[in-house]
Amino acid sequence: MDEGTKTKKTVFVGGIGDDVDETVLVESFSPFGDIIEVQIPPAPTNPSQPNEVKHRGFAFVTFASTADAQDAIDNMDLNELKGRVLKVNLARQVKAPIQGAGNRAIWESEDWLQQYAKPLNRSGGHTLRAKGGEGSNGAEGEENPDADQQGDENAMEE
Repeated sequence: MDEGTKTKKTVFVGGIGDDVDETVLVESFSPFGDIIEVQIPPAPTNPSQPNEVKHRGFAFVTFASTADAQDAIDNMDLNELKGRVLKVNLARQVKAPIQGAGNRAIWESEDWLQQYAKPLNRSGGHTLRAKGGEGSNGAEGEENPDADQQGDENAMEE
């Protein structure tokens, strides 16, 4: 089964309470068709309470057919389950990040640098370095154009 077909059979169930588990979801969604899988992503664990298992407040229910998934959406969206109003819709495939990028900034990849970065002599950075370097009068990397003018005014007053 390819990913596109699986996505159309999988529904996102948002807004579930802490007391809802896979069994409750199977009982609630099985009237609409055969359920293949129920996934409840776990929440990051609290180091001070390692035995406490919580979920992130949403789940995915995969049905045997797309018609069953649509029936579940039509009947369960904005309905209540254990005191909480559910948001039920078709699950969307998560867009994969750039291969190998992880949590790094996009400009840290070599491909991006080769395509968009200018050499130092074409970026204007070489003229800044020639004028006095980085942070010659305060914050690093900033120039203060008024500093020379203030120096000239002080010299005139004397």
